[in-house]
Amino acid sequence: MLEGPGTLSVDNLNLVHYLKSLSGDVLHRLYAHPASCIVVFRELSELAKHFIMRTLFIDQSVPQAVVTSWVKSSQQKSHDVAVKLLSDLNIWEKSAIPGGLKGWRVTDSFRKHLQVALQGEGKAWIGAGILEEDKHSRDTDHLEKYAIDRWECVLHFLVGSQVADDTISKEIVSVIISSGLMKCDREGGTPALTPAGFHFLLMDTRSQVWYFMLQYMHFLQASGADVVEVLTFLFQLSFITFGKDYTTENMTEPQLQFLQTLRELGIVLQRKRKSKRFYPTQLAVNLATGLTTQQQTLQSHGYIVIETNFRIYAYTDSSLQVALIALFCEMIYRFPNMCVAMLTRDSVRQALQMGITAEQIINFIQTHAHPQMLNKVPLIPPAICDQVRLWELETDRLSYTEGVLYNQFLSQSDFELLRDYARDMGVLIQESPAKRLMVVSKAGHDSVKRFWKRHRHKTEM
Repeated sequence: MLEGPGTLSVDNLNLVHYLKSLSGDVLHRLYAHPASCIVVFRELSELAKHFIMRTLFIDQSVPQAVVTSWVKSSQQKSHDVAVKLLSDLNIWEKSAIPGGLKGWRVTDSFRKHLQVALQGEGKAWIGAGILEEDKHSRDTDHLEKYAIDRWECVLHFLVGSQVADDTISKEIVSVIISSGLMKCDREGGTPALTPAGFHFLLMDTRSQVWYFMLQYMHFLQASGADVVEVLTFLFQLSFITFGKDYTTENMTEPQLQFLQTLRELGIVLQRKRKSKRFYPTQLAVNLATGLTTQQQTLQSHGYIVIETNFRIYAYTDSSLQVALIALFCEMIYRFPNMCVAMLTRDSVRQALQMGITAEQIINFIQTHAHPQMLNKVPLIPPAICDQVRLWELETDRLSYTEGVLYNQFLSQSDFELLRDYARDMGVLIQESPAKRLMVVSKAGHDSVKRFWKRHRHKTEM
């Protein structure tokens, strides 16, 4: 059964999790392309890959008992998980073997096209065609800057920065809201960041792009679009060469429309909407090859220094990084290459009201700590961690429960009778015998009300 948009949480960032939600027919069509098969194969567990490689070039079914013998009895649970995964993804299918035995075999579509991918056969996956020399060619430095600028426009929109005004299309905004990264309290209102959105901002760029692409697929499915061609193009895109231009000839209409979305996100560069060529950026290549050296450098060299007086010094010239700090800090000074902020009770409470948790704030500071702070143990002064958690606990002092008030009892015995019934039912929230007042949960109101009517009817007879 297909999951609706937004059902994938940030914690469930996983291509396999998404593919499991697709129907068998969609998966069968998806596996008709070598790029799709090799991407799915890479996402499998090590044991599942082992099973595939042992059965990929066998034309007949393998008895299930034989597959079980490939794994030690102590690892039977791992065997069951791997087999279920291959079955859920329509990679393995059950088949009968002469003699009444049950067996497993790789589905024809996946077998054929994974063999093509591994053996380097078949036609070019993408951009097959002859292109003339580009008069407006772009070097890799330009492509990297373009990708960073475009993707940061999406992140600026999440943090509510004015930098993103008029740079994000309505379609991208719809995907952001449907995925749960932002929410609107009322129709036509200004979207606000959610806890999932803040968690999204803490991810590395590759994970952010993957998550957004998966949510975009949910968005397309909800609108009734066919995702097979779009997914296929996305998988093919991750295997092309960074810095090389490719033609748009032989691309279908859904793929051309998807190309414009990728262009807006900085995954590809296309000079004009109707241009017959495009350049993949590092974001596209990273979908399959992992983090670039530049991203790893950025992640290993943070920019935040925090002192015991709750002051934060951010050594950065990025307006996005400053906007992230401003989500839970009070900005004091801003210089060209650094800013000074203060963790205050009001600023943290404002972040908590947005759904950001104390642990997320602490983890953000730890993740982006300056190299000079990495030598400190602990990384963040314990007094600061404790105080941020205490500010969060302040918001949990009161809990709200919806209920129904019962009062104006004519006698103490009537009050105690109804109170005892509600207590036995487990729906009593609060009571005040002195005032003959009680509150029951909304779910238990109907039951208590019927009991009271029966009691009054008996006393009136």
